[in-house]
Amino acid sequence: MSVNKVILIGNVGKDPDVRYLDSGVAVATFSLATTERGYTLQNGTQVPDRTEWHNIVLWRGLAQTAEKYVHKGDKLYIEGKIKSRSYDDQNGIKRTIVEIFADNMEMLTPRGVSQPQQTAAPAPQPVQQQPVAGSAAEDLPF
Repeated sequence: MSVNKVILIGNVGKDPDVRYLDSGVAVATFSLATTERGYTLQNGTQVPDRTEWHNIVLWRGLAQTAEKYVHKGDKLYIEGKIKSRSYDDQNGIKRTIVEIFADNMEMLTPRGVSQPQQTAAPAPQPVQQQPVAGSAAEDLPF
């Protein structure tokens, strides 16, 4: 038995490029960045952040959803399969492309929030909760 499954949570690097085949099937492609946070070793050596870029391919309904709702900077959950393909470039050099063909996508960025240049959010205001009449909260000593 073998398994080809990829799960990524990252940020969209550019707005999706959506094309429609002659049959009307939508195909969307975009890059997704995943970053492993840097850290400091016990001896003081700094290990920097490491960002990997992934080529994402969406088909049909997922591609149409991406066309409408996915934008550069959005945080996405992607689940799919890893596939590679090779071709010869203009100079005859063999190139290999690795792509993630997504089966599932979930948008993690709240609506109306633009990720790339978020401004500082206002400080949260404390919320006073009112006990409901007859609730156990009335019986608490504080």
